[in-house]
Amino acid sequence: MILFLIFSPLRALRALRCKFSGGKMPNRIDINCDMGESFGIYKLGRDAEVMDYISSANIACGWHAGDPVVMEQIVRLAKEKGVAVGAHPGYPDLMGFGRRRLDLSPGEIEAYMLYQMGALAAFAKAHGLPLQHLKAHGALGNVAFVDLEVSKTIARAAARYDKNLIFVALAGTVMVQAAKEIGVRYVEEAYADRVYNPDGTLQSRKIAGSVIHDPEKAARQALTIVREGHVIAHDGTKVSIKPETLCVHGDTPGAIVILQKITEELKRAAITVAPMGQ
Repeated sequence: MILFLIFSPLRALRALRCKFSGGKMPNRIDINCDMGESFGIYKLGRDAEVMDYISSANIACGWHAGDPVVMEQIVRLAKEKGVAVGAHPGYPDLMGFGRRRLDLSPGEIEAYMLYQMGALAAFAKAHGLPLQHLKAHGALGNVAFVDLEVSKTIARAAARYDKNLIFVALAGTVMVQAAKEIGVRYVEEAYADRVYNPDGTLQSRKIAGSVIHDPEKAARQALTIVREGHVIAHDGTKVSIKPETLCVHGDTPGAIVILQKITEELKRAAITVAPMGQ
């Protein structure tokens, strides 16, 4: 073990981190983005351009958005760009884009997670890529932020699919507790382009201004999160968080400029952007 640490310090540190994540590697962050949310003739987001600025892609699995052709295209594009791929399953709610809460049992949620992961995994396997992570979408994710049992159900689905799969948990919420209780590999996540509540959850999109459109403001929030370990909530509360991945929404107007500014500021601060699984 001593020789291992001497001759491969970085490898050793990553090995210590990978089983039960939660500590932040210094000067390193993942940037993830929701992708593949077009459906049939309906186009959403600028996926091809966004891929140049991210390290992990959360790909819709066909139930809140996306379809088989879109999944095929996005996985192929991710491979070309060297971006890691993960499943972004949500409620079966195409009409509501997965942003409406459905009254589902834990068993139903778990089965829906496995079904959607399996669909995306087929495309990933066809392109010789592993499925890196699982991140719940929309209303399902919002429920998981505050409902321990729902979080545990999603984490259990991740563990059942693959014990090496990474469960993406909103930093400082019950999702982290769920990951620890289930024993699944996980990373904590923060949002560069969303306004926070004092309890560390995200302010509802129904409230005006909950999505940050100003590239300068989003970049400042990203740097504050990564370098200082906190985010300022809408009421001025300083919320302590130590994420390993930052989310930026690709369907936000001006998303490319926001991503450009964030990556510029991270580079200036000597912070490396790399997939959460590395």
